[in-house]
Amino acid sequence: MPVAGSWVCLALLALVGGCAGDPGGYRRKVSLEYNPGLNSSAVNLLHIRAVGLNDTVHYIWSTIGVPTVLLVYTQSGSSTLHVNWTTLLSSSPSGAIWVEPASSILYSTAFIFAKVFEYNGTKSSDLSKADAGDFYPTYDLANFTWESLEGRLNETALTATFQGAGSDPSGAFRNGSVSFQVTAYSESSRDAPLPRFLHTANSSKVAFVMNGVAPRGNHSRFALELVTVEDRGGRKELLSLRSIDDEYTPTIFEMAQLVSMPRNGSAGQSFLQWKTAAYSSEHAQREDTVHCQYYPLQTVNRTVPRPSIALAYFGEELERDHGIAAVNISFGSDDNEAYQEKGYLRWSALIGFGEPPEDVFSPLVIGILAVALGTPVVLLLVGSLAVAARRNHQYSDYEPIN
Repeated sequence: MPVAGSWVCLALLALVGGCAGDPGGYRRKVSLEYNPGLNSSAVNLLHIRAVGLNDTVHYIWSTIGVPTVLLVYTQSGSSTLHVNWTTLLSSSPSGAIWVEPASSILYSTAFIFAKVFEYNGTKSSDLSKADAGDFYPTYDLANFTWESLEGRLNETALTATFQGAGSDPSGAFRNGSVSFQVTAYSESSRDAPLPRFLHTANSSKVAFVMNGVAPRGNHSRFALELVTVEDRGGRKELLSLRSIDDEYTPTIFEMAQLVSMPRNGSAGQSFLQWKTAAYSSEHAQREDTVHCQYYPLQTVNRTVPRPSIALAYFGEELERDHGIAAVNISFGSDDNEAYQEKGYLRWSALIGFGEPPEDVFSPLVIGILAVALGTPVVLLLVGSLAVAARRNHQYSDYEPIN
């Protein structure tokens, strides 16, 4: 009987989980184009075009200046990207990138990966508690040398890797590099590598990787600064979601989301979504988990790092009428020396348009809950039936008094 009760609970929980979260079978036709209109690999600009039934999501990634991704959503299945390379590579790139027809554009945003901080984490791994003297010179990613995407672009797997190195006099990058590994998706599924994101056809993934970069101290911690540009009149908000689902990323119970708050009548929003975990191995297992911490969103007196393709699309004076915000994400805990030991760090995030994917109870968790809840439910049902049977038996022996 307890087994039967567990299966009843399992069915009910599966029904609830199914109603809550399958992102559906919506598909997009995805294509990758490297340096469109330019017969050179001296610079990197990657156009990911994800075409739906009557709309298109354009992702424009580039390491021309600061590593940046533009997200442009259009209500057209035939909208096209245009690049004026002469203007883009000049000192005044405003207007060099645009999408036509302009009337089809419903939403635009940018995510800029600006800096990598290194600081002494002896006293605390918390970035906000570090003193000015704890910081080493900042790695400004706009000053990095980025290798060509040729040989690092896989149009079948829909992946690309932007790999660069700094010129630190200490020799930190003698055998090391920083990479942004980009993955596009044509349908809804779940990633195989940790943190096993649930993604949709409206999203893509970026992994920030530090590999072989020599720390400048015995207790170095690293942090990434991310700057965002919100569409005219909008703003970004940083949210935290808690979960009890412990199957896909064991011991990680928090999902952070940087979401746009749309204007009245806006057609939609964008998101940057990540779990509070990084990993110290390329083929990560549970034991390779590194805690990551994010800090309050900074919105006061923020400017866009220069140069960036965000200026080529939004204009040189975008700070006047666009929402600019920044968030810092640090890696490592007080008792974790994973990077010092292994020389590798990978942190991943989803970038997309619309509502962020939402995890639901996994089959494993549903099964555990079913077993845990099944026995009490069955005992309750058996007890109720026993009481009812007893009452029926008593009533059958009762003789009315004349």
